Amino acid sequence: MMIKSTEELVIYESPDGGKTIYSRKSGTSEREMIYQDPSVHYISRWYEWKEILKAAEDNVPLNDLIKQAEAIYVLTKE
Repeated sequence: MMIKSTEELVIYESPDGGKTIYSRKSGTSEREMIYQDPSVHYISRWYEWKEILKAAEDNVPLNDLIKQAEAIYVLTKE
């Protein structure tokens, strides 16, 4: 008679030394992010803004929105 275990083995992985942690069930490749260091998100936003600013060079509506955001920033900064 074979007894089947009802427990599933959960594997925790971090490809970046602990800044992002994923979990997955043993035997699967599908994983779920369970933790991300807030600084990782902050840095990725800088890269996104770089791409947004580059795209705004050829995109008039996007460029107008960026100018509006800059104006709001200046007004609220003072």
